Amino acid sequence: MKYSIQKEGRNIIAINTLIWIIVALLFILLCPVVWINVLAIFFCVFFTSFMFRFFRVPKRKPLLGDDLVIAPGDGRVVKVKEEEEMEYFGGKCIRISIYLSCFDVHATWAPVSGMVTYFKYHPGKYLVAWYPKSSAKNEHTTIGIHTNNGRMVMVRQIAGIIARRIVCYAKEGMQVQQ
Repeated sequence: MKYSIQKEGRNIIAINTLIWIIVALLFILLCPVVWINVLAIFFCVFFTSFMFRFFRVPKRKPLLGDDLVIAPGDGRVVKVKEEEEMEYFGGKCIRISIYLSCFDVHATWAPVSGMVTYFKYHPGKYLVAWYPKSSAKNEHTTIGIHTNNGRMVMVRQIAGIIARRIVCYAKEGMQVQQ
């Protein structure tokens, strides 16, 4: 599968790669034990490749349509339930929670086509995802989209203990494509 690298990750990858090269060279120069050098090089290559994998953006051709809501991100659906949501909907809605592990693609796509009618950034903590209040206490953004067929969809991106920041390009008044 072909993919590109998120532009926010390019500098992070470059700096981390440089650090891991320096670490590997220090091990080679300062440690006379060959198997430790091999192990150090292995870990340096592993962590560098992990950074490339973390910031990848695969090229995909999803099933699209005005009546469909596609998953806004990779991961595993961990919860589907009806609940009260007061920030955007002001009432009952169906919540679908998707957990992204550190091995999933950390890019979010628009689940529907339409107009961004709401955007709000919420600063917060970086608690582990399984903590019950992490979705409310962690840094997050809320994006409300009014679809072309009159429906309202909300996407909430929540930072965690590893992915500690959110970069969102959506702005109120912007047209988004699924």
